[in-house]
Amino acid sequence: MNFEDTPQEAAFRAKARAWLEKNARLRPADEIAPNLLGERESADVIQRAKDWQTKKFDEGWAVLTWPTEYGGQGLGRLEAVVWGQEEAKFDVPPNIYAIGHGMLGPTIMAHGSDEQKQKYVREMARGQVVWCQLFSEPDAGSDLAGLRTSAVKDGNDWVINGQKIWSTGAHFSDYGMIVTRSDTNAPKHAGLTYFIVDMHAKGVEVRPIKQINGGSGFNEVFFSDVRVPDANRLGGVGDGWRVAITTLMNERVAIGAGGGAGRFKDLLKLARATKRGGRPAIEDSAVRQKLADFYIRSKGLQFTGYRTLSALSRGATPGPEGSIGKAVGAPLGQEMASFAMELQGVLGAVNDRGVSPQDALWQEMYLGTPGIRIAGGTDEILKNIIAERVLRLPPEIRVDKDRPFREIPTGSVKG
Repeated sequence: MNFEDTPQEAAFRAKARAWLEKNARLRPADEIAPNLLGERESADVIQRAKDWQTKKFDEGWAVLTWPTEYGGQGLGRLEAVVWGQEEAKFDVPPNIYAIGHGMLGPTIMAHGSDEQKQKYVREMARGQVVWCQLFSEPDAGSDLAGLRTSAVKDGNDWVINGQKIWSTGAHFSDYGMIVTRSDTNAPKHAGLTYFIVDMHAKGVEVRPIKQINGGSGFNEVFFSDVRVPDANRLGGVGDGWRVAITTLMNERVAIGAGGGAGRFKDLLKLARATKRGGRPAIEDSAVRQKLADFYIRSKGLQFTGYRTLSALSRGATPGPEGSIGKAVGAPLGQEMASFAMELQGVLGAVNDRGVSPQDALWQEMYLGTPGIRIAGGTDEILKNIIAERVLRLPPEIRVDKDRPFREIPTGSVKG
């Protein structure tokens, strides 16, 4: 592995840095970066994020890997990584486009008609229109193919009824991508159809979920006789699972390690600033041992990420690093947050940015990381993927795989 920029990458990094220095404030090295798990999406924050995205689009710095006809720059994935590394050093609005740009845009480009691509993708890149993902249901999370939201054909439209849950950003989104059950007589993976849905359509109701971390980034979304034109169908009728897999694979790459495992430097600062027994906490041997453990595991994640960068630089396709990074990184982030609150003593129980050390970074991370351990594949699902697809262990027995969906027993008891 070569961790140094090639001459071309170094030139691109310098160009990106120059544009950012001209258009944004460089964050001082000792300033705590914003916590992405805080979920404080005010209307002002959303508008600033849109304005920043439009500025990047207009000046050629948006969706770098997308084809130029859709508003991208036609660059490689490594240039996108370099841009992300540089942008993270500046005080810019939060990225509210991880779902649209990281998951749904690539899905439309892979499965959409020419008309759908022309209508939606470029405007998605510009950022004034926001998209959300409508997959999970109260009874269909990890077993997504068990979903029950129905789509019934009626002339040139489909009528959708049902409920989705844990839909990130649905309360400020304009469009969503939804997987529905269009055929209950087919096996559960074969009876699904995928649609683009207008989030402002009649019959769509979005209810934010108040979470333990104080945010409301997740939502329940109810569909009551929502009419969706057949022109909004993505892929063939009954081919929704194949389209959904494209979204899910992009989701795991977009989420990455998650959980804040890259916050080791902030934890080290906290250990130097807090006291234990009247002395700096970092002088305590037990604290130092714990820090060493976190450092080793964080570096393991970092170098696993470098393997991905090295593969991208050679033009190769990365291996299972996405699943490994998230399966290890999210629990590690939660462990680090728990330890940080322990270092703070009684203040560790206070979640107040005006009082808690480091702007309540660790309190918000501790409360927000469990969501990362679920989103994009739970810890258990990711371990199954690693076991079956990396270690080649026998898969779990799936007794419902080939049965018609309507014959699969549910949790309800009929008297």
